[in-house]
Amino acid sequence: MLAKTFGAAVYGVNATLITIEVTVSQGLHFFLVGLPDSAVKESEQRVEASLKHLGYRMPRQKIVVNLAPADIRKEGSAYDLPIGLCVLQSSEQLNSQRNLADYVIMGELSLDGRLRPIKGVLPIAIEARKQGFKGFVLPAENAQEAAIVNNLDIIGVETLQDAAEFFEGKKDIEPLVTDTRDLFQHQINAYEVDFSHVQGQENIKRAMEIAAAGGHNVIMIGPPGAGKTMLAKRLPSILPPLTLQEALETTKIHSVAGKLGTRATLIATRPYRAPHHTISDAALVGGGGFPQPGEISLAHNGVLFLDELPEFKRSALEVMRQPLEDRKVSISRARWAVEFPASFMLIASMNPCPCGYYNHPEKECVCGPGVVQKYLAKISGPLLDRIDLHVEVTPVSFDQMTANRPAETSEAIRERVIRARAIQTTRFADQGGIYSNAMMPSQMVKEVCQINDAGRALLKTAMERLGLSARAYDRILKVSRTIADLAGTDEIRIEHLAEAIQYRSLDRENWAG
Repeated sequence: MLAKTFGAAVYGVNATLITIEVTVSQGLHFFLVGLPDSAVKESEQRVEASLKHLGYRMPRQKIVVNLAPADIRKEGSAYDLPIGLCVLQSSEQLNSQRNLADYVIMGELSLDGRLRPIKGVLPIAIEARKQGFKGFVLPAENAQEAAIVNNLDIIGVETLQDAAEFFEGKKDIEPLVTDTRDLFQHQINAYEVDFSHVQGQENIKRAMEIAAAGGHNVIMIGPPGAGKTMLAKRLPSILPPLTLQEALETTKIHSVAGKLGTRATLIATRPYRAPHHTISDAALVGGGGFPQPGEISLAHNGVLFLDELPEFKRSALEVMRQPLEDRKVSISRARWAVEFPASFMLIASMNPCPCGYYNHPEKECVCGPGVVQKYLAKISGPLLDRIDLHVEVTPVSFDQMTANRPAETSEAIRERVIRARAIQTTRFADQGGIYSNAMMPSQMVKEVCQINDAGRALLKTAMERLGLSARAYDRILKVSRTIADLAGTDEIRIEHLAEAIQYRSLDRENWAG
């Protein structure tokens, strides 16, 4: 007897439907075909132990399990549950009242028949609804995540026996229903940190506001303990709230990477990722034998914070250059390629020198001649070219730390950021793929960031006297456009340009002596 149901394989952040067919006939041995990997092949042992533990029998006949299409590699242990159910039906131990083929079924079996949570549930649920399936049967611990998808019966089961009894009609399991929009609205502002917790550093807060308003990348240069990490952690709290579509995109990526945790639901706040400087190239941008999203994709629609930037491997930093421009990362293998979204804000921090005290107002730098320049040279020009704001962070004085003055909240700053982003949304409404000032190509900068004669004179003087490089020109204009948007003005005024010029520290000649 032939038993048939459906599962799914996840490639990139999308799922592909997999047909699972099982026949039990005369003969011996268990055959698993359809390009399975080692984890899929080992399902025979897990399925057999589960069936015996729950009082079923593993047929001592020829069992053929086919995973189609056969030219797509199947990975992982999530095919255990559909294989187990098909074996029961094919050996006539399951008198199914509900059609197995009406459902997508996925789950990893323990030896006692219990189900373990799996990865990539959200994209599978989206594909199941798209293909018109009645429901999705999966481990109960993943049900909350799958329930984000509406118009699909989400059947969470604890054991293989629960699933078998559900299909036999002996057990009614109510589909899990979640009001996605209500859940989204309740969690959209659930940030644990706030800019009101930061005493002093008003100039750095202003730079962060500009960065958030225009989607600009930032690098902070300052001594240890100046507050660089604390400020970076609070940046997501002033970014515009995620839209529901952005939240679904972000949740899909974290689901594929297995970062959601059990009984997780929609990610409604901007992600913040802060990998250690020992991270490998593949872990940062994604990759591996079976490509998985890297940190830059996990930071999609949020913030990627690289602390102590010069300490990162140069090769790891250089592979970020293309994703910073294209807002996606393409990973190619011999037979296929996958694409992961990677639209993130890069926030980097660094000490000005190895000892950390170059240009410190109180402590003396002990680095030798040429050491500071060598340290800064670890960051390549092309990468630095993609960072709009260079901010010098100075230590907070004791008086500022103990002043206990009320500081501006993230909510207040966010309101100004949202207004500035609304102006940019209108400005780029006809430009596909451009949503903020930071994304403007050079040709568009000339059209959008026009300045008067006084502004041109100021910019010329600044470039000559401060020794600013040519690459600073477009960056200054983009940042000044964002400052003007925050001020609510159509024209870029001279004070907007002046403020933008001060955010090009690392472009100045002789900055490091």
